[in-house]
Amino acid sequence: MNKTFLVFKNELLTTIKRRSFILTLILIPLGGFILTWIIGGFGRNTQSQQISELLVPSSPPEQEVYGLIDKNNLIDSIPQDYEDVVLPYDSEAEALSALKEDKITAYYIIEENYIEDGKITLVRPDFNPLGGNNASYMIEDILTRALLSDDPDLANRIQFPMDLEYRILAPETSRDPNSSLTFFLPYVVTMLFYMVILGSSSLMLNSITNEKSNRIIEILMTSIQPRQMLMGKIIALGLVGLLQTIVWTSSGYFLLLLSGRSINLGEGFMLPPSILIWGILFFLAGYALYGSLMAGLGALVPNLREASQATIFVVIPMVIPLVLLSPIIENPNGALAIIFSLVPFTAPITMMTRLSAGSVPIWQSLLSLVLIFTTTYFVIRSVAGFFKATNLLSGSAFNLKRFVRAFIGKN
Repeated sequence: MNKTFLVFKNELLTTIKRRSFILTLILIPLGGFILTWIIGGFGRNTQSQQISELLVPSSPPEQEVYGLIDKNNLIDSIPQDYEDVVLPYDSEAEALSALKEDKITAYYIIEENYIEDGKITLVRPDFNPLGGNNASYMIEDILTRALLSDDPDLANRIQFPMDLEYRILAPETSRDPNSSLTFFLPYVVTMLFYMVILGSSSLMLNSITNEKSNRIIEILMTSIQPRQMLMGKIIALGLVGLLQTIVWTSSGYFLLLLSGRSINLGEGFMLPPSILIWGILFFLAGYALYGSLMAGLGALVPNLREASQATIFVVIPMVIPLVLLSPIIENPNGALAIIFSLVPFTAPITMMTRLSAGSVPIWQSLLSLVLIFTTTYFVIRSVAGFFKATNLLSGSAFNLKRFVRAFIGKN
């Protein structure tokens, strides 16, 4: 235990005193401050607004206009919402003349036998398979209203057959499904959590590969057990990653206040205070798991450059929840979301997505943490076996088969 503490103390002090870490910790918030100041300056500058108006035309794109010839006299008049884009013509000669003069894009002919066969002819000056029937939905709507002119309510019901009203049983998840925040808020939480875990795990990879390149780790292995070294490094770098996250998050919030803005998500969209506690727990769990895997990866690769290329094989499970983000957010308590929140390698990201998208039974959150930490224990035991002389002194390139064999103890 004393040796684990020594590794922890050395790793913590070495990392926070490293120039690259200090610069990263300071420069990112500083860059955000400068960017906010520049944007604020431009926002107050009227000349910049004039320049932007010159560069970006303010006039809307030209709207296409279509002609309509009704040979059956079914349509008394064009509805008000279409009268600027659909123009009636008494004869095809008039419509053809307007088409040649570029007054209309194309014209529709409601044939005489429309009631019997529903035939309508579209006349265009050229063949355009991608945009040849842009106005068809308008013509359909105009015809529907005309045919049901004696019963406007029925016409309206055919046009809008469903007025969907959401009724959610759980009050704590009662967010407006039509609001963009319903998807955007869990999306932001998921992406931030993914970047935080990946960034903190990368600290472990950098530490192992640097010590391996400098032959320091070989000296360590003569006086300390691999498991003690891993535990010391995981705890130290986990605290460093947590410190980095707190500083960046606090800086972002301060910059938001500095810019004169505030976070007001509205009723039903504010995250519960408990998500902060769950966030810390799942960060520590996710970091410990992936930090251990990164340590094993660092023991098998010859240098940091190749380690960065091989990282993709470790982070693939973290990417799976990102690919399935939409169905998980839409149904945070569905079978798909529950399964991936209980699989240890996908659980940290998936569970935070679920917690930010709605309510999650507390037993599922606790079970997920237990499974992650249990898996981490066995991963650390397995990765400790990577730190052998044959692996540390080997200069061979990374091989996935070799990584798997070492992980299951057959190397």
